[in-house]
Amino acid sequence: MPEHGGVPIELRGVTKRFPGAGAPAVDRLDLLIPAGEIVVLLGPSGCGKTTTMRMVNRLEEPTSGDILIDGQNSRDINPNQLRRHIGYVIQQAGLFPHMTVARNVAQVPKLLGWDSRRIAGRVDELLDLVGMDPGLFRDRYPRALSGGQQQRVGVARALAADPPVLLMDEPFGALDPITRERLQDELLRLQEELAKTIVFVTHDVDEALKIGDRIAMMQRGSRIVQYAAPAEILTDPADDYVEQYLGGESSMKLLRLTKVGDIRLDRVPHAAEDADTERLLAEIEAGGDQYALIVDEARHPLRWVTVDDLAGRTGPVGDLGDPVGDTILGRMTLQDALESLLNADTDVVPVVGRRRVYSGVISLSTVQQAIQDIKARERERRRRRHDGPRG
Repeated sequence: MPEHGGVPIELRGVTKRFPGAGAPAVDRLDLLIPAGEIVVLLGPSGCGKTTTMRMVNRLEEPTSGDILIDGQNSRDINPNQLRRHIGYVIQQAGLFPHMTVARNVAQVPKLLGWDSRRIAGRVDELLDLVGMDPGLFRDRYPRALSGGQQQRVGVARALAADPPVLLMDEPFGALDPITRERLQDELLRLQEELAKTIVFVTHDVDEALKIGDRIAMMQRGSRIVQYAAPAEILTDPADDYVEQYLGGESSMKLLRLTKVGDIRLDRVPHAAEDADTERLLAEIEAGGDQYALIVDEARHPLRWVTVDDLAGRTGPVGDLGDPVGDTILGRMTLQDALESLLNADTDVVPVVGRRRVYSGVISLSTVQQAIQDIKARERERRRRRHDGPRG
């Protein structure tokens, strides 16, 4: 299923004043959201995060300032056309209760004039994508679904016309903790495949740290106090407000929420199937390794080959070696990676990034080193805050 990736969004001096309000809900906000990333707007109620998000698709019109979507000013786009190309997921899904799952998902494609055959195929593709068997769920009504299932349908509906941008307003806030965590994992899995630009609103610190590529930490008055990757916000909070909002036990949060892709991965020789066996063997031995990873043309991990597999052979590697059993996603947390490593058949496991492209390998010692680095950063942060600025 061909999916289009995300596009950049830029807010320039965006202000929103509601009639009768003493202060603006959003005041001269500047924010650059890179294409294909999940940016979380995090902060307490009343800080302007939902208003900011709703201005992106013009559910709220900015009083002043500009919002550029892929370089085009949103003011120059018809609001209805704009919204049909921006997916929108809200808390408790907001499904139409009188429509089946299929009809809910089909709403935007129908408005865009797709033919019925194309719509039916797209509905089934998306239900599969969000882990719902089309044969079981296509003709059900929302009242027959659990809260988690309704949210999955909400995500499918938002993706129906393959929009480059998704807006998600506290989408998992009303769910129980177990279902919420599962849907967070599902969103991250989908993002690995689809690479949409996602603006995600939450007030929950752990959710923000787990979901976000970047977090815009907001304060009342819509001021962005810090805009950075989760690990940076945890190890180097901008001020006391950020540190207090994050709460204690930041070392444990780092272990539980630091992504594998944010740590230094190990490297082993890797080669394509048409690589020369003698040359690959020489590379392995030169590096003091005992094995190499074979990848396909898209750099997806295929097989492990050892020195013994290659010794005495000539010509291309071909199908030598044993299949790769486990891989670890770059979006996995260190805690999840540790669990996967303990259950893996090999001591070293390939790490894959977006579209399952090989990016390195991880082992128990890699995780152990990352934990030591986390502790060192925490000690340095505490030392700097204790010493304070020096003249």
